[in-house]
Amino acid sequence: MIILLLLIIPIITAIACVFTKKHGISKYISIAGSFIALVYNIYLNYNIYTYKTLQGFNNFFYVDALTILTTQIVTIVAFAAALYSAGYMEAELRWGKISEKKLQWYYFLMHMFIFTMLLVCVLNNLGVMWVAIEGTTLATTFLVGFYNGKQHQEAAWKYIILCSVGITLALFGVILTYHSAKGVLGEIGYALNWSDLRTVADKFEPHLMKLAFLFILVGYGTKAGLAPMHTWLPDAHSQAPSPISALFSGVLINCSMYGIIRYHILTSKCVGSDYSCTLLMIFGLISIIVSVPFILIQKDYKRLLAFSSVEHIGVIALGIGFGGMYSVYGAELHTFNHAVTKALLFFCAGNLFLKYKTTEMENIKGVIKTLPVTGTILAIAVFAITGTPPFNIFVSEFLILADGFHSGNLFTIIFTCIVIVCITLIFVGFIYNMFRMIFGTPTGDIPKGETSKFTTAAMLFLLFFVLIISFYIPPLLREVLRNIYDIMRNA
Repeated sequence: MIILLLLIIPIITAIACVFTKKHGISKYISIAGSFIALVYNIYLNYNIYTYKTLQGFNNFFYVDALTILTTQIVTIVAFAAALYSAGYMEAELRWGKISEKKLQWYYFLMHMFIFTMLLVCVLNNLGVMWVAIEGTTLATTFLVGFYNGKQHQEAAWKYIILCSVGITLALFGVILTYHSAKGVLGEIGYALNWSDLRTVADKFEPHLMKLAFLFILVGYGTKAGLAPMHTWLPDAHSQAPSPISALFSGVLINCSMYGIIRYHILTSKCVGSDYSCTLLMIFGLISIIVSVPFILIQKDYKRLLAFSSVEHIGVIALGIGFGGMYSVYGAELHTFNHAVTKALLFFCAGNLFLKYKTTEMENIKGVIKTLPVTGTILAIAVFAITGTPPFNIFVSEFLILADGFHSGNLFTIIFTCIVIVCITLIFVGFIYNMFRMIFGTPTGDIPKGETSKFTTAAMLFLLFFVLIISFYIPPLLREVLRNIYDIMRNA
């Protein structure tokens, strides 16, 4: 029941929002539901701190440290998105861009999206997890095409087609895993339960597991935004409402990466870690390299942030692939750091769009003068996302890259050197593009002042996490990260 209640909260919130006709009420229901889920997940976190794992409903649910880190990211960013939506969507409603009826469905879809992501994290059965990951696609397709414009519909179709192809490939991985497991566990209902598979993975047929992981990496990697399967991501991120873009970039790609890590652990136990680690390193490096030219030449700031997500999911994959204690610790910390920082940047982007009515960077100047709070936070977030010391992402990237050099493996050291060059170029691209918008003289008759107290509160909430992790990692988070490494090490 402890696990089930976490899933019930967003469902009740979604239903309550869709039956509430006034935005003045639905926005507070949305905020309250997200806040309750956040507080409840902290309670669940302490249970894991005490008992290490939780299982329920005949092992249908399974929660460990890896689960808790991902659900914590989901609930933190979801609460911030609900808070931000209250101000952002109210502005769009006031300007007649959307109707009250459409706003009801926005809140319904957003909280169902949150539900599907939480469901992915707590499921024990890998087959049902596959269904839940597909559920995130269905819940978000209408949010990508929310405004019904030609570009929005095109992005929505591209999103659902590419992600559905990816999820179909992942299904082959699930089937191959089951076929490999049934020789050990037999044709029984729990032959796809991760907790059972993990104990006997060393007895699986190795060639089948290698093929299964390849399908999983390409399939779930499509949803995670790993290159070269990332092509849906810039369009979807740029066309969706800014709060949803924050959830996409901060949370959705992490849920897909969560699925890959589960299979990585099984594959490592079956055939050794070299195979899956090498694949993760290759796809991670490709993602980082591919993002560089698009960031350098980008003209649309939401697409710039989207390609930054491709880079950072590559950094996470690379850290897991390096496989050392500090790199795995750093990769999981980077998952948290990127989620809160990128969501913060998309909130800043939403404020820019509401003020300037454009996503073209060349048409925006003097943000620090027209939006003093947003401009200041945007400058901080830009330094943070590019890994500038002493900010949070510098901490996690340093751990990953230092472990890469410390490994002593020539192949890994070469990868690390290439990543440092790419990160440097990305830093230059971000500073050049973003600081041209932040400073300078505002063009046109742009009124001065922030959009809403709700949008400002959401940004300050995430900024707190960006700054606190830069200088201090709370003991509970440290323990979760150590437990995740133990789970992978004992594979």
